[in-house]
Amino acid sequence: MPEQAQPIVHIDDDRFKVTEWRFAPGAETGWHRHGHDYVIVPLTDGTLALDLPGGQAARAELRQGVPYSRRVGVEHNVTNGSSTAPLAFLEVEVVDDALAHRRRATMEALMTAFNARDLEALMSCMAVECAFHASAGPLAEGAVHQGRDAVRAAYAAIFDAFPQAEWGEGAHAVMGDTGLSTWRFRGVTRDGAKVDVHGCDVFTFDGELIAVKDSYRKSRG
Repeated sequence: MPEQAQPIVHIDDDRFKVTEWRFAPGAETGWHRHGHDYVIVPLTDGTLALDLPGGQAARAELRQGVPYSRRVGVEHNVTNGSSTAPLAFLEVEVVDDALAHRRRATMEALMTAFNARDLEALMSCMAVECAFHASAGPLAEGAVHQGRDAVRAAYAAIFDAFPQAEWGEGAHAVMGDTGLSTWRFRGVTRDGAKVDVHGCDVFTFDGELIAVKDSYRKSRG
């Protein structure tokens, strides 16, 4: 059985995990799937032999101090391809990206629920303590709807005001506890007036759920 590469964890917090991997000649990591985006910083020159899914194989040349990055989901077994020299590298994982992915999925689910006119699905995206700041209203923040009952009623009122409505061209981004969704709203009011404007939502998250949905949209003049 091949010798196992030796991991030494230098940093492990809520933002990063930094692991130094040391490989004797022929040592391997074993099969694994990366759960986060990551950067590799070679500490030595060397050659990695990579076993890939489906029986595929590849080799990668390491150059000391020359980093490269990979995205979440990479699956492989990594072996020191040198027959005589040890090698080592730092693996820097961005561990909070998993939460960012879940928050982005929540924003996508919210837009899907709006287009499906599904109140239950909408509220499943909202935190226990939540608020909705509408794009228009008497306050500087617009109309503020605080608490799940008020938010649910406000969402229902949107569906009532627009029997036909579509939120399209959605794009979503997350930075820390803040999310941004941009969209194009096309709707028809009960009296037949057509609306076609761009807008955005600025979200504040509690965990992976939305604590505040703060809406803005263009107004045609």
